[in-house]
Amino acid sequence: MIIDSIDNARLYDGIGKGLQAAFAYLLKTDFAKIVPGRHDLDGNNLYALVQHYQTKPREQGLWEAHRRYVDLQYVAEGVETMGYAPLGSLRMTKAYAPSDDFALFEGKGDFVTVSAGMFVVFFPEDAHMPSLAAAAPAPVVKVVVKVAVA
Repeated sequence: MIIDSIDNARLYDGIGKGLQAAFAYLLKTDFAKIVPGRHDLDGNNLYALVQHYQTKPREQGLWEAHRRYVDLQYVAEGVETMGYAPLGSLRMTKAYAPSDDFALFEGKGDFVTVSAGMFVVFFPEDAHMPSLAAAAPAPVVKVVVKVAVA
């Protein structure tokens, strides 16, 4: 897992061309002008999910993990809390579904507050619990860039 400000995105150019392209997209795009939904950047190899939603209480959150994609989650507007746990520290509750590229888990983890202008990168070994309210449920605009790992 990586958490940082989008202002520091260039520091991560060396971790792969997919993430470099994802950061370039985030840096050049005005998300106030982008409609919610999927936006293909390189087909299934790299795409962005622009989301507008209300954050939810932590007790409604679910631990999830992916195998085919790295999630670069960027908060464009608002603030939310995200959970993180090493995959091996959790118990699987829903087996991995290749068609959806996720599995669900239960257990304990750590939580971080992610404000507008910040991003978190979750790798396949990182379980995460996104979309949580920082204080009370509030509107958020988030962009999840899915970067294929192979």
